[in-house]
Amino acid sequence: MDWLFSFPHMDDASLRDLKKAIDEGFRGFTRAYGDGLEAVFEPLQHFLIWSERFMTKTPWPIILVLIAAVAWFASRNWKIVAGTVVTLLLIGYFDMWDDTMKTVSMIFVCTVLSIVVGIPSGIAMSRSDRVQNVINPILDVMQTMPSFVYLIPVVMLLGIGKVPGLIAVVIYAIPPMIRLTNLGIRLVDKDVLEAADAFGSSNWQKLKNVQMPLALPTIMAGINQTIMMALAMVVIASMIGVQGLGQPVLKAISNQYFTLGIFNGLAIVGIAIIFDRVSQAFGVRLQKHREVVHG
Repeated sequence: MDWLFSFPHMDDASLRDLKKAIDEGFRGFTRAYGDGLEAVFEPLQHFLIWSERFMTKTPWPIILVLIAAVAWFASRNWKIVAGTVVTLLLIGYFDMWDDTMKTVSMIFVCTVLSIVVGIPSGIAMSRSDRVQNVINPILDVMQTMPSFVYLIPVVMLLGIGKVPGLIAVVIYAIPPMIRLTNLGIRLVDKDVLEAADAFGSSNWQKLKNVQMPLALPTIMAGINQTIMMALAMVVIASMIGVQGLGQPVLKAISNQYFTLGIFNGLAIVGIAIIFDRVSQAFGVRLQKHREVVHG
């Protein structure tokens, strides 16, 4: 009756051989194509380095004014702008400005990369049920896979550094961008699309002039969620060389520095709230614009 209490499984030798074959195959792939992959991602590294240098080398009053201007342009709300400025001033006052700017630059690059990859993928899903059926399981795996697992293949392929961390963050954060782009386009009223067809619009004209503008608030919600998930990966990405607010938190965990961890954790929360309020306010403005124009 032992089989009732011990689930039948592959014998240990076969399982060990299977794992060994997979590991050796991946190592062989890494040795054969690792350098080529590093060359592919080199422009991304330059973009990230440029963004980080701009945020850290530019005088802080200019950065503060630029961020406040972006917050005002997106929200048209003085309360959100004031909250953004006060939060950044407090972060700087507690000597976390440089780490915060490094984190903001990483989130900026992650968001740009997620938009560049996520929106076309979402459009492709919205155009074809077959593509949606293929991509949806991949997104399910990306969203449920423990975030630490992403670090293993990325580090084996690209080593320790900013770009591997950036790729791991994008893999973790991009699914909402793809899903909500697909959802927003699919939810466009069919009557509006029929009217566009009646006026002789091509597929590209319908996408550019009808579907994308109407889906923009939903797409903005996807961008918002992507930013939040990217910030959630900051501490984990710091384990493979991503600089910013995550590294002091990781140091605090390793050495039991309570205050260091709390301060930098609160800085991450402050940045997350800024991104969240600004992007949500921009989405609301787009929604109101859609109601006025298409009401």
